[in-house]
Amino acid sequence: MKISRIETFLAPPRWMFVRVETDEGLVGWGEPVVEGRAEPVRAAVEVLAEYLLGQEPERIEDHWQVMTKGGFYRGGPVLSSAVAGLDQALWDIKGKRHGLPVHQLLGGPVREKIRAYAWVGGDEPEAIRDAVTAQAEAGFTAVKMNGCGRMSPVATRAEVRACLQRAETAREVLGDDRDFGLDFHGRVSPANARRLLPLLAEHAPMFVEEPVLSDYMQALPDLVNASNIPLALGERLFTRREFLAPLQAGVAILQPDISHAGGISELRRIAALAETYGAQLAPHCPLGPVALAASLQVAFTTPNFLIQEQSLGIHYHRDAELLDYVVDPEPFRFHGGSLLRTERPGLGVEVDEAAVRAADARGHAWRNPVWRHEDGSFAEW
Repeated sequence: MKISRIETFLAPPRWMFVRVETDEGLVGWGEPVVEGRAEPVRAAVEVLAEYLLGQEPERIEDHWQVMTKGGFYRGGPVLSSAVAGLDQALWDIKGKRHGLPVHQLLGGPVREKIRAYAWVGGDEPEAIRDAVTAQAEAGFTAVKMNGCGRMSPVATRAEVRACLQRAETAREVLGDDRDFGLDFHGRVSPANARRLLPLLAEHAPMFVEEPVLSDYMQALPDLVNASNIPLALGERLFTRREFLAPLQAGVAILQPDISHAGGISELRRIAALAETYGAQLAPHCPLGPVALAASLQVAFTTPNFLIQEQSLGIHYHRDAELLDYVVDPEPFRFHGGSLLRTERPGLGVEVDEAAVRAADARGHAWRNPVWRHEDGSFAEW
């Protein structure tokens, strides 16, 4: 069996899919994208396709090695995301050929269901009480929200109070038996993070995500020691080597994205590395159904998995929703805030190819917002 065709499709709201076909008619799907930079990733997939066409699809590890190391210049989000989507598609083909879900090929499941959280509040977080209440009533046992909108490099008392009030409101609604995560989204300076973390501790968030940008790894040990809140990060890291420093600093939860960090092959290695430090895996996934399906396959076979992000109803969605490109939504049906394990082969999702092709005909050019402070200077989004 040989790889005979590789196609990419831009699909609203901000996704890209890759379709890998073999000469025996088997098709695998992946989701290679950098949000806001889909076009360069598409070009990278086309370059990698030059190598993959004519190859045996089941030699996944060898292909991963060549795609990541075969060029003199390596790494970065564009190449890593292109590899990630192709890797997902190859695992999908392998599972379909053998009639097994990918988690069986990875050693078999260690759990029967995957706990997930829902997003609330939007980019400039507001209406937190109503939003958290709605998700709790829908059965979710955990939510995540942005801790702030744009924040001054040295926060005002009002900015600090607004962040604390959101956390307090979420805890009031959820009580002690349910959880919330607070995402700083890299918007918070190291100085502000050191100030906020001790103050947030009384509200016991499940984690604080991206307490600072990954540019400021040197700040992590101080932030870990600033409070007892578990710190989480990883959506902007792309290899297991990049995760070593956060683990050594004491970060408790790793959040690699299966569409950015080298796909299934690398995500499972990042999870194993985390396990040696007693850290948990909570994969980043504000993307589409193929990325979520691939994340679940890893989660089912990962002992130190904690919780899964998913994008149903997320504020980024315009013109399309999570289930618009799948034939059968059953694998993504929530039961008490969790997704159940299935034995469907491959990634376990059947892509609606007609819908994907129609979406690609419309295309998209999603870009993240560019924020500015009151004085006109650049602000982190």
